[in-house]
Amino acid sequence: MKKSTFNPEQQQKDISSKIVAGLERVSEVFKILLWEKAKLVGLSPIQIQILIFIAFHKRELCNVSHLAKEFNVTKPTVSDAVRVLDKKGFIVKDFSSSDSRSYSISLSDLGNDIISQTYDFSSPLKKQVDSFSQPELESLFGTLSQLIYKLNRYGILSVQRTCYGCKFYQKNQESDYCNLLQKELLNREIRLDCPEYEEKASG
Repeated sequence: MKKSTFNPEQQQKDISSKIVAGLERVSEVFKILLWEKAKLVGLSPIQIQILIFIAFHKRELCNVSHLAKEFNVTKPTVSDAVRVLDKKGFIVKDFSSSDSRSYSISLSDLGNDIISQTYDFSSPLKKQVDSFSQPELESLFGTLSQLIYKLNRYGILSVQRTCYGCKFYQKNQESDYCNLLQKELLNREIRLDCPEYEEKASG
């Protein structure tokens, strides 16, 4: 029998395999919750994800190129989704940038209405996470934030805005420090999606 993360026999011998199999189950939860909400409002999951992203991120991130990177899909896939959202009147295209071919996307009033019906699609999952103790939550978050950073460095996650990859982040012996906020960061203060994130120069 070949070694596989999804082989229960291997999981019994290797806790890493068990964790990866567990993460796969959690990813299924997102798909299920997103599809349920999508059917309710008559949109596709990627269309809902795009609307939610636009609602909570700065304008320079809300364009076809960045959205394609954000969701690990092709530009034509994002363009198709945006075309439908535009047709339904959920978004507004802003062509005021210097590049006449590109545009940024913002929500229309109708788009904001849809957001109020969809942004909470992950609530059933959050409710279960809320039931853990504070030390358990901090430990889980510490591990997850490091995993996301490593996946980005390895080239699997193309976009991340976590402290560890930011030019303002500094490791001081055993503590984490933000040079923008000029403060030491507790484990729970490490951000996964920081509005002030600026990529660290590679070198």
